[in-house]
Amino acid sequence: MTDSPGTPAEPDTPDEDETTSTPAEDEPAGPGPAPRGRGWRRGHWLRWTALGVSVFVIAAAGAGWWLYRKLDNNITTDTDAAAELLKYDKERPSPAVKGAQNILLIGSDTRAGPGNKKYGKDKGTQRSDTTILLHLSAGRSSATAVSLPRDLMVKMPSCRQPDGTRTREQFAQFNSAFEIGGTACTIRTVERLTGIRIDHHMVIDFQGFKKMVDAVDGVEVCLKEPIDDDDAHLRLPAGRQTLRGEQALGFVRARKSLGNGSDTERMDRQQQFLGALVNKMQSNGVLLNPTRLYPVLDAATKSITTDAGLDSLRDLYDLARSMRSIPTEKVQFLTVPRRPYSYNANRDELVQPKASQLFKRLREDKAVTVTPGGKRKPDDTSSASPAPTPTFSGRNAAEGVCT
Repeated sequence: MTDSPGTPAEPDTPDEDETTSTPAEDEPAGPGPAPRGRGWRRGHWLRWTALGVSVFVIAAAGAGWWLYRKLDNNITTDTDAAAELLKYDKERPSPAVKGAQNILLIGSDTRAGPGNKKYGKDKGTQRSDTTILLHLSAGRSSATAVSLPRDLMVKMPSCRQPDGTRTREQFAQFNSAFEIGGTACTIRTVERLTGIRIDHHMVIDFQGFKKMVDAVDGVEVCLKEPIDDDDAHLRLPAGRQTLRGEQALGFVRARKSLGNGSDTERMDRQQQFLGALVNKMQSNGVLLNPTRLYPVLDAATKSITTDAGLDSLRDLYDLARSMRSIPTEKVQFLTVPRRPYSYNANRDELVQPKASQLFKRLREDKAVTVTPGGKRKPDDTSSASPAPTPTFSGRNAAEGVCT
């Protein structure tokens, strides 16, 4: 149609059957980015999420590795003892029953190091304030901790002193072995005394003990009488209470102000305290809770000196894991049968044949029966039993602190 002059042309109206095309359908796409739809946004979010998770995992792994190395490097390895013991390997007892382990725990009374000088003057020497022979059964069905009195008179072998000279064999007070020849001399003395081969050892000082107690938020004890002991730096009221670092150390060290002042009573308190510590760690799930276990491991690894067989976090973890399933009533504490020494009432000697019976059962990995006061069970004296099982005075970790 022709437009008339002066009149605007009207737009042509498409036929009803004609459809309008879009560039995306009929024409090739022009230059420029493609549209970003819902699928693109989802993929973009997933990529960033994966990246974030990867960074978190790497960071967590790095932090975990750093913590592991930190704990691992805390441990001090005693190589001198191993070298000295190797020289006398042929004279040492045979290894324990397969699967069983014997670990010597030594509490050093050294005044050297941070925080230890207030307990006395540092004379450059140390004695074993506490020595415990810990026997772990082959199937980890029981753990028996035997305290060895520091005043026990024993036969000591010739030992190498710090200056390189050697001592003669002598009959002396047990805790002087640690002062004269360190850990190796103590181990050889214990092996001669018991006939039990020591597989591993750990040495812990005053500061280490306090840190371990603080790491579990203290240990509960029950006192029948108040304590006022200047030597142990301890003042406590009577009754049930929770002891932490400094108080706990004073409690296990106190001697002159409690009971009859004997070392035997002090060992009884140490066993009571250690039993309460074991019970708390198991009942509160410390060994199964990483957030609670870490401070315990940090305190322990900073505080101990051990042999090469236990000087890594993995070694200590495996040891703790193997003990985790032992029922608290099967974690037993006792003192080797002893009595006042015939020639000096201030020293101790073994009670025989009771002591030899105990050592034999530990060597052969046989069960040790422990009861309060060492009372025999009714069937122990039965005529039907040809060889009654010996019973020893002691306690177990399941017993309450106030029983």
